[in-house]
Amino acid sequence: MAKALADQGRHVTVIERDLREPDRIVGELMQPGGIRALEKLGMEKCVEGIDGQVANGYSVWKKSSDEWVQLPFPVDPETGKPHKGVSFHHGRFIQNLRVKARENPLVNMVEGTVLSFIEDGDAVVGVKYKTKDGQVLEVKAPLTVVADGCFSKFRKTLVSNEPKTVSHFVGVVMNDVILPHEGHGHVFLVDPSPVLSYRIGSNDVRVLVDVPGTVLPQNIASYLLETTAPQLPESVRQSFINAVQSGNIKSMPNQKLHPNPILRRGVMPLGDAYNMRHPLTGGGMTVALSDTACLVELIKDVPDLADVPLVHDILDEFYTERKPLASTINILAFALYQIFCGGSDDPAVVESVRQACFGYFKLGGSCVEGPMSLLSGLAPSSYFLLYHYVRVAFYGAYQVLFPPTPSKLVHAVKVLRAAYGIFAPLMSAERVTPIDLVTRPAEYKPYRPAVAAH
Repeated sequence: MAKALADQGRHVTVIERDLREPDRIVGELMQPGGIRALEKLGMEKCVEGIDGQVANGYSVWKKSSDEWVQLPFPVDPETGKPHKGVSFHHGRFIQNLRVKARENPLVNMVEGTVLSFIEDGDAVVGVKYKTKDGQVLEVKAPLTVVADGCFSKFRKTLVSNEPKTVSHFVGVVMNDVILPHEGHGHVFLVDPSPVLSYRIGSNDVRVLVDVPGTVLPQNIASYLLETTAPQLPESVRQSFINAVQSGNIKSMPNQKLHPNPILRRGVMPLGDAYNMRHPLTGGGMTVALSDTACLVELIKDVPDLADVPLVHDILDEFYTERKPLASTINILAFALYQIFCGGSDDPAVVESVRQACFGYFKLGGSCVEGPMSLLSGLAPSSYFLLYHYVRVAFYGAYQVLFPPTPSKLVHAVKVLRAAYGIFAPLMSAERVTPIDLVTRPAEYKPYRPAVAAH
């Protein structure tokens, strides 16, 4: 954001609590949609020089049936080559972003802690902050962007709803291990919820174990060794055990925060301070960077950000423009999480819905290309999301119904009801309207090889 605004000729002050390289377990896998947003911002080279690893898609393993399914990213219709993502150490990427931003002399980066807004009536006109040496200073600006993450202390006056913790990711790094399908993110469908794994460096493989609930087990190492490790594929099990026993275990809450902004003059939230979804699908950076690219494009022709009515209209338009991509990724993330973590009190129904989703992927073709276009941030459309979700639901009902019997009919209805119970509340929370559902994205063009006529 700072770099893009400065490129428009605006003076930007960035205040960060700590400018050292962060060490986090999220924000490590960027989808093709995130790469596209970086390109729009002129910062695509920030994923270079950090030992980043190419991601060609996902490989999903279902423990109960010991089956794999491959989910490649879709093909770029312009080049005929598959889209690619990239995974990396989060901190190295952040440092590259900071270096790139500093290249513009209009960007002033300050290490300090923001204490409060400076307000003029109901408008925000700047912030007070404390420097590392204890000085309390002020900086005033016509627009303040709040991007202080999932633990934002300014969210209460900018977003009308509160975040809800649904689970935690517990992360370790494995070394000297070969993943079953290199060049892919891995999803291990185990109980009680999925485990993710992907390479973040030449010799570093991240493992993220989802632990449902608002509170972590008291002895998390024992939980990982006794509950998670026995369920992992044998090829990675011992490396995972070694990583846990090394003691370098980190955790982060996985939170749900649907976008519901409070429009205030002179200020806006961005990133996790504004909107969060489960990181199962790795969509966080794609949404944040796409939001940034969208906002920068909307305000590029605004000569003075102090023009309150104009900026207010721009922000209102921003919340509308971001909706197709953000709502698609948000809904998909939580729908998949609820499916693979269990969204019903009936274990048989839960398993049927899981199998429907896994079986749909196994059909290949458009049953993979469509969902992966949505997941990767390349097809921002509630229509396509609903289209594929309905197909999964009816595929699941069909699988349990035939040959038909009265009991199978009841079970099929329960599967459809469970699928509806997952999807409908998410659509409502994201405020998806009937107009959204009938709007197809103009840029979505599935690749089809040319066939010569004879």
